[in-house]
Amino acid sequence: MDGSSYNVADEFDSERFPGNFYQGMILRLDRARDKGLVRSHSGKDIAFEFPFVSVVGAPIGGRMPGIDLLAEGQSVSFDVGWTSKGLRVTSIKPNTPRQPRA
Repeated sequence: MDGSSYNVADEFDSERFPGNFYQGMILRLDRARDKGLVRSHSGKDIAFEFPFVSVVGAPIGGRMPGIDLLAEGQSVSFDVGWTSKGLRVTSIKPNTPRQPRA
């Protein structure tokens, strides 16, 4: 080494990852099967499934806590993790309020 220190925080881009969350949108939301799909800004589709995903701002408890705060096409921030089924969304934070159903 040349004696200079390397800091991972120097590589962090707070504009691309505000609050340490990726940015994307809800591509598909299947309320009957408790599943959905988020598309990241880079174009990658990542699945999520209740009860294995938490929705920021949702009340605790119930079968699908927070699904009422989500809608297809909605802008969201999200975090991911590795599961036995591969890469999955673990947390979703709605960026915009959900529009009421017509």
